[in-house]
Amino acid sequence: MTRIIPVVLSGGSGTRLWPVSRASLPKQFLALTSSRTLLQETLLRVADAAIFDAPVLVCNHDHRFLVAEQAQQIGVKPAAILLEPVGRNTAPAVATAALFAQRHVGDALLLVMPSDHVIGDPAAFIEQVTAAAPAASRGALVTFGITPESPETGFGYIRRGKPLADLANCYEVERFVEKPERALAETLMAEGGCYWNAGLFMFSAATYLAELQDRHPEMVNACSVALAKAQVDLDFLRLDPDSFGASPSESIDYAVMEHTRHAAVIPCQIRWSDLGSWKAIWELGEGDTAGNQIVGKALGYDIRNCYLKSDGPLVAAVGVDDLAVVATDDAILVSHKDKVQDVKAVVDALKLRGWDEALQHSLVNRPWGSYRSLVMGDRFQVKHIVVKPGCKLSLQKHFHRAEHWVIAKGTANVTVGDKELLLSENESVYLPLGSVHRLENCGRVPLEIIEVQVGSYLGEDDIVRIDDEYGRAKSSALPGS
Repeated sequence: MTRIIPVVLSGGSGTRLWPVSRASLPKQFLALTSSRTLLQETLLRVADAAIFDAPVLVCNHDHRFLVAEQAQQIGVKPAAILLEPVGRNTAPAVATAALFAQRHVGDALLLVMPSDHVIGDPAAFIEQVTAAAPAASRGALVTFGITPESPETGFGYIRRGKPLADLANCYEVERFVEKPERALAETLMAEGGCYWNAGLFMFSAATYLAELQDRHPEMVNACSVALAKAQVDLDFLRLDPDSFGASPSESIDYAVMEHTRHAAVIPCQIRWSDLGSWKAIWELGEGDTAGNQIVGKALGYDIRNCYLKSDGPLVAAVGVDDLAVVATDDAILVSHKDKVQDVKAVVDALKLRGWDEALQHSLVNRPWGSYRSLVMGDRFQVKHIVVKPGCKLSLQKHFHRAEHWVIAKGTANVTVGDKELLLSENESVYLPLGSVHRLENCGRVPLEIIEVQVGSYLGEDDIVRIDDEYGRAKSSALPGS
């Protein structure tokens, strides 16, 4: 069997499952259906070395350390992590992965997958991938059509045509149907031979690039130059920003699949979900006798068909039906389950007001650990900082604030100017404004400190990095140290 390179697309704006998912932490990085994150489940689904080569991941700059760390946690070593300097939709992302595959492997088959979908029957999925390989090897661009369970209006549809010769369960694509109104969705489902478009594809790198070259040569050229000028940055390959930014922004469907004469579809029953809303999460889970699902610090009385979830304050519901109530430590969503698709409008309104809750959690992940803002006041802020064993922050200074560090757990090696201090639990240190300093966890357990910032400006862009083992710029407007 021809070996297959999984291409995992890890983008996303983090709006559909707000407030748990946000731009800084989209749903693929969350453990929503198991103890592993959706990204990890996606990578493990294609980890069989007898079938698959090492995956190529495509993500943006801000998520690079999350992608690398979550892959490392499950023992997956990607062939590459390609960093997009700007979002240009799926067609350029896959074009760059195809060009990378050709350069390093030759003309391989690519299995293109979103990183944030659920496949409840992975064995059936692998069977369909295996069945798709011969068609893709012959030059077909194969899409995996999901047998519909209801007349959904949130998905595009694929109508199948004639069977492909000598290939079981593989058909020509007669046409693609945009997300339909309810009446049309009911008609498509009743007629049969129509499937949900799951955004899962298989084709050879050469076939995809040739099709793209016919219709969007400027896209292929932009991606080719972006890859040729790419810079290695630790475990990442950073695409050239000017070249990649010159590419048109198009999805695979619009750029290629809806125009090619070689589209094929394999019908699948793999218990697929794109987890596109809190209602979809509720549908996947098992409720109580009244149809309720209650997760975390929440309780209900005389409620039916509700989804209650809290990672923050206590949530209590009384005498309500069909609600989704989702709480984090800094935001609460209350919605009728049939209206949760509209949560994006809430996020857009938060952005217009400039409220941080639209994009960022109070807990912020960094390659060295994490921090959480506990209290923010006039000229002061209190944070809880956790540093992973063996990790250290950048050597840095601030122009507008001084800091006080109190060790709450673990052992810290602290640099202040030309001094190094070894501090343990209940010990503290003062970092004057403008002093060069660094925090390092030299122990075997997570280091936890309480940081008190005092100054005229407390923004995360008041950081001048003098030395940084994560390859970040010496001075940066990106949040976090």
